[in-house]
Amino acid sequence: MAPATHRLIGRDDLLAALDRAAARKVTIISAPAGSGKTSLLRAWADRPDQRYRLTVLRVQRDQQDAQQFWLALLDAVRHASATDGRAEPQAATPDFNAPAMVDRVLSELADAPGDIMLVIDDLHELTSPAALSQLTQLLVSLPPHAHAILTTRHDLRLRLHQLRLAGELAEIRAADLRFTERETRELLDASGIALSAAGAALLHQRTEGWAAGLRLAALSLAGHPDPERFVAEFSGSDRTVAEYLLAEMLDRQPPDVQDLLLRTSLLDRVNGELADLLTGRPGSERILLELEDANAFVESLDPQRAWFRYHRLFGDMLRLQLRRTLPAEVPALHRLAAGWFTSQGHEAEAIRHTQAAGDWPEAAQLLADHSFSLTLDGQAQTMQALAGAFPPGTDYPELALVRAMGDLAQGRLDEAAAHLAVAETYAETTPPSRRRHLQVAIASLKLSLARRRGHLASVIEQARFLASPVTGPSDEDIALGSDLRAVALMNLGTAEAWSLGLPDAIGHLQEGAVLAREIGRPYLEVGCLAQLGFAYIFDGAAMPEVDAFAATQRRCREAIALAERYGWGTEPVIAPALMTLAGTMVWLGEFDEGERWLRRTERALQTDTGPDIRLLLHQTAGMLHAGRGRRREALEEFGAAEDLAAQLEGSQALASQVTGWLLATQARLGRPGQARARLAALDDERASSGEIRNARAVIYLAEGDPAAALVAVADVLDGTAAVLGYVTVLEAHLLAGLAHRELGDQRAANQAAERALALAESDRLILPFAMTGSAELLEALPRHQTAHAAQLADILNVLHGSSPAARQQSPPPAEELSPGELRVLRYLPTNLTRPEIAGELSVSLNTVSTHLRSIYAKLQVRDRSSAVQRARELRLLAAGRTR
Repeated sequence: MAPATHRLIGRDDLLAALDRAAARKVTIISAPAGSGKTSLLRAWADRPDQRYRLTVLRVQRDQQDAQQFWLALLDAVRHASATDGRAEPQAATPDFNAPAMVDRVLSELADAPGDIMLVIDDLHELTSPAALSQLTQLLVSLPPHAHAILTTRHDLRLRLHQLRLAGELAEIRAADLRFTERETRELLDASGIALSAAGAALLHQRTEGWAAGLRLAALSLAGHPDPERFVAEFSGSDRTVAEYLLAEMLDRQPPDVQDLLLRTSLLDRVNGELADLLTGRPGSERILLELEDANAFVESLDPQRAWFRYHRLFGDMLRLQLRRTLPAEVPALHRLAAGWFTSQGHEAEAIRHTQAAGDWPEAAQLLADHSFSLTLDGQAQTMQALAGAFPPGTDYPELALVRAMGDLAQGRLDEAAAHLAVAETYAETTPPSRRRHLQVAIASLKLSLARRRGHLASVIEQARFLASPVTGPSDEDIALGSDLRAVALMNLGTAEAWSLGLPDAIGHLQEGAVLAREIGRPYLEVGCLAQLGFAYIFDGAAMPEVDAFAATQRRCREAIALAERYGWGTEPVIAPALMTLAGTMVWLGEFDEGERWLRRTERALQTDTGPDIRLLLHQTAGMLHAGRGRRREALEEFGAAEDLAAQLEGSQALASQVTGWLLATQARLGRPGQARARLAALDDERASSGEIRNARAVIYLAEGDPAAALVAVADVLDGTAAVLGYVTVLEAHLLAGLAHRELGDQRAANQAAERALALAESDRLILPFAMTGSAELLEALPRHQTAHAAQLADILNVLHGSSPAARQQSPPPAEELSPGELRVLRYLPTNLTRPEIAGELSVSLNTVSTHLRSIYAKLQVRDRSSAVQRARELRLLAAGRTR
């Protein structure tokens, strides 16, 4: 093996030039391979007087995925800032939000102590135009104490003209990196090579100061019997010089080293274990370490020196030599590499080597089987590039699944449907051992497609089989099945939630979240939890438990907190939880908070094009405007929501609510004629829903016919009309109260208002009172007679422009109240005496008195008034509700 020549000479002039350049915001070192870019950076970074904290990222070869680049850059910044131990490890997501990631890296740089230098080596390997555009944004927005050095083999399309005009862009090019004749002599001296002044001058002339040529010459000259003759014998271009000198260096290595270099040259990266496998001998790691120490164009990729790669020029020459000397063994070497990478979970590299071996059917199967994993790992662009690498004219049906995923990601829905049809036909012809996996993958993608189109009802029944486990005969199949099953449960539960199949949706989403946590897929866990928040609010609105809205808010915040741990706080995956939280805030009259969460939802939906979530965005915005009395703005939002509802198949209940509010808003704006015309166009099923009946009542009230309004809401109040949730019944009570008031029946109006307050109490809903314009109705209630005085005050405060009173968290009672005690408790806010309460409950006076003593003891109060106040704090006075 060649002796070590790894000691770097002191190129003081060049280091000084880099010092001057680094003082500017961005420095670009652009020069061909072998020009000494990395060596210069290493010498500059290793100086003892280095003032910068260095963040170093070497771009992976042929990096096509923007997300992988940014995750690696974020990790490098955190490592340099010593915050990597405190931050949650970043995980990939299929819905990559590049602007948010740029902001996160900038935030980490801003928080880094002292001056920090961002070094990105081999930037030419980043082939994603989107990533380069995002990098431009980062570079022009660096904080004051942050600087960047980029190295590349050719100029890149980085739009840095602003920095150039401001004098903040420095460039070092190939001519600047060439060795001078003096530096050439210093290199030879440092390498222990005795060469005459004329020989050194000739060597400099022949290599033109090219760093790689000089380095190769030094390796070849070491121990050469006639250095002068050696220098005189070679000439030509850089490539010719490189090929000659590299071949010379390879020939001088021992046979086992030559064999290792040749057999592993087909790898982009190699470690000792993989090299042992390809050579069939142990001891490869020692050889790789010695080659790096000898500066023999082998370089480590990690601080532990476990992974290595060959210099590009060296690797090209080795691969050429491999094809010349061992052509028959090349496919077998690729197959060995593919098997090893598969066993280590590096699917993309495994597929590349399977393709390189010419095993195209196996490569297609491998790509299809791992398409979901690659997408979840943020390698969607790599996956599509692998699909594009198959020979023209070949048609592997498995690839239809891969192409469908790419089409879905790009919004090409018709093309996705066509590819899924091909995949579905092919799946029927596959052996049973593969058929199940393919069917699960296809059905899951069909659900995603249907949701994007709003056509859930047509596919959801076909996809019920997704709820059954995916099993396989091997550990690999089981792991593959876990990924598929988690995705399938998330997609199925999401489809069921939007179709309001709520019990099934909640069960499947909960199961999916648990499975995702077990298999280490946080993106899927967040996705399931975010959809659960949406499902819970509708489930609670239909058959509510006490404080259902507050419980939903807790669930949404838990999902959002988990998403934020992984940096997904504004990704589409968390949008349902953000939207649901915004909606609950609006329902509770917390309009400013609701608006803040609504704006955050809008940011998360910048890359989502499904009509379902955008429908809720417009609907919630309409609710917010209506609650604030901005009816024109509310009408515009409800109109946009109804347009989207028309695209949704199988979501009649949601569509009826939107349409009902749209009609009611038109009527309240003095346009009852327009509302009636739209009402007449509805089919009988929707027109008979509780939401539309309420809207008809609003139209009658606007036309001055309160008696007809009472008739309109009668079926809602007696429970015969289908409703989306109890809020529709609450709204009907308020409309009935307004109608009674118009008819002059104040007693009936007060009773209707009391019923509405009772329904709203457990969740403290405020929005229905604001949307229906019920302030005067509530103000007419006698304060000394109402059972909901505190709640009434809160609602009126909001209706008059104040924020709702802050909820105080009271400690639970010392002991849970019995059902009998709860029945007595709910009569305490009334003016009924103990004997009257006993009569209402058909129990003895002694029983009521016993229950009262127990209630006082458990609530830790001394009188009836205090018991009522304490019960309100604990949400124990909620009235029962029905659908």
